[in-house]
Amino acid sequence: MRRILLADADAFYVAVARAVDPDGAGKAALLIVGGSRESRGVVCSASYETRKFGVRSAMPIARALRLCPDAMCVPVPFKECVRRSAEIRQALQHYTPVVEGASIDEWYLDLTGTEGIYKNEPLAATAHRIREGLRAQTGLTLSIGGGTNKLIAKMAVDRAKPSRGGEGILIVEPGAEQDFLRSCALADIPLVGPKFQARLALRGLITAEDVLRHDLAALERWMSKREAHWLWNRVHGHDEGDVSHRTMNRGISRDETFGKDLREDSDIERELLRLVTRAAADMRGDGLTARTVAVRLRDWDFKTRSAQRTLPEPVVSDRVILRVAHELLAGLRNARRVPARLVGVRLSGLAKAEVIDQTAILSEETDRDRGLSRAIDRVREKFGRKSILPGGITE
Repeated sequence: MRRILLADADAFYVAVARAVDPDGAGKAALLIVGGSRESRGVVCSASYETRKFGVRSAMPIARALRLCPDAMCVPVPFKECVRRSAEIRQALQHYTPVVEGASIDEWYLDLTGTEGIYKNEPLAATAHRIREGLRAQTGLTLSIGGGTNKLIAKMAVDRAKPSRGGEGILIVEPGAEQDFLRSCALADIPLVGPKFQARLALRGLITAEDVLRHDLAALERWMSKREAHWLWNRVHGHDEGDVSHRTMNRGISRDETFGKDLREDSDIERELLRLVTRAAADMRGDGLTARTVAVRLRDWDFKTRSAQRTLPEPVVSDRVILRVAHELLAGLRNARRVPARLVGVRLSGLAKAEVIDQTAILSEETDRDRGLSRAIDRVREKFGRKSILPGGITE
């Protein structure tokens, strides 16, 4: 019998922002993390007190302030969030060696086979000890859900969260999965998004109980076979996904929301250059390489578009990453040339720098590229991040 937990840091970005600035954000009950009051960005996270006004993640900050005008707004403390995330992960590995980072603030733990180590105590008791231990060690509070697979653990932790009226821990015991799922709406199931929900609602399917009244053949008549089998497995609590011991950051993202929509390609390209420079430097600082480059645009009407390319070999240099990013941006702009309110870049397919094959025939990057980028990093480390910059982003 598998024993899976999902630990989710409560209001992680808010908690870290308060820890970084105890005299400012730390004293603000009404807090929005994502940018300044004047920025055109979106809410990354909000305190529980602020959420009572209807403020939600991904909501434009301007709209959030109309709902909660007295809220304090602060930028996301990215570096401290990464550091605290690593701290939590390291602490969780004292309880089991198999920890999978689902996101910066979520971690799956596989405790299968550890019953003897924990003297056959109930999984709920182990979860309580983990929660109290992490609070004492890091000062952050986790909500924990658990069950016999990742799906049940994920749905359980969502219900355990204080923002949902939970008490911080919810374990679905083996054999109780069906009763638990019958109490859930289809919207509670991960990856059942708004469009899928709307299609299901046309068939009168709102809750998991509604789906369970029908057989698989009925579902196959109403949707594709693949969708039908996927939904059937979910409402029956089936999930064979393993908890993988992932130690690598899945990606490095940097984006910028403009104070005023940018219309000219040259202006957007200048911001892209700035973001690539930051992302690539941070990647090299972590001793990593990337194989996939992605560019994201959010247009004036909030339509978000993206494009990505995976390279044949890992790269580290600004030159190659920027060339690919420019080509991706050009494709997005050619497809829809309208004012842009946000541009972003993401580097993924990360690996340790030492795995680069210096003699790879397909490599788009030369030894000179790598050497130049690292020389620039050393200058910035000694004299500051702005001591040497690409000409395209200097005044």
